[in-house]
Amino acid sequence: MNGARQHLPKGYCAACGSMVGRQFRPGPDGRPDAVCPRCGSLERHRFLSLLLGVLAPELRDLDTVVEIAPSRQSTVLLDRLECRRRVTFDAGYDARTVDALASLTALPLRDDSVDLLVCYHVLEHVPDDGTAMREIARVLSPRGIALLEVPIKGGVATEEDPAASPEERARRFGQRDHVRWYGDDFDARLCDAGLASVRVTPPALVGESAVRWFRLMPHEVVWVAHPGRETASPMLAGGTGSGLTAAFDAVLADLAKAQDRLARSRARADRLAAERDALRVRLSELSARQRALERGLLTRLRRAARL
Repeated sequence: MNGARQHLPKGYCAACGSMVGRQFRPGPDGRPDAVCPRCGSLERHRFLSLLLGVLAPELRDLDTVVEIAPSRQSTVLLDRLECRRRVTFDAGYDARTVDALASLTALPLRDDSVDLLVCYHVLEHVPDDGTAMREIARVLSPRGIALLEVPIKGGVATEEDPAASPEERARRFGQRDHVRWYGDDFDARLCDAGLASVRVTPPALVGESAVRWFRLMPHEVVWVAHPGRETASPMLAGGTGSGLTAAFDAVLADLAKAQDRLARSRARADRLAAERDALRVRLSELSARQRALERGLLTRLRRAARL
């Protein structure tokens, strides 16, 4: 024990399944604790991993899994699913690698053929989002699930202007290639397109303590959609949750106690190491003094012998 200590874990990345001892890096917009230093995942990727785990009973024996505009981190998560066919699409506006170039408004897929479709931060780019939503409803199988995420503002209706200039879009909608900010009517839009949905947030799914531990965004919203026209009560913070919140709270409380005990043990070990090092120094000083006394005594004996 030389005083060098490994830091306690700062969090857990659900995307790469790692305890992370280093500080999470800032996100693209500078928000803190956004990027996993191990795998580069963002909050939405870590939340997606948890969602897939919760939905696991419904994701058995999958035939076709589709991802629209995939990211490196989300592709890894979906590749873990035991499905027969994985297909990725993009409209081709950037250099990402996909299986096929296709618009979300005209997916080259059969009716009722997709068991899981993931579409994160795409609909806000599509001028005719109603057609895109109907395409998602068309290709989902009767048991199919769509996981959707869009930028949304609460308390207002959707604001959109597909004809706006790129500069105007950046000012009004946050990016030059966004054509709208969704509002409270997003659920109704999904319903009109034939998608029954429920809103899910991290605090409602796993609890506030787990949100901090997994480095999630409390205000993030994901829509879990099925073919149909019902809109279920949202799983929002303060609601009944998924049943995981109490379990996570208990586990993380135990973990906090264990970390506290470990910190106290390490502090005691550090004190003992400091005392040991001090004793070593004292012993070294005494040994040096003893050797000096022995040399002096030997010198006097030699002198006495000559006399």
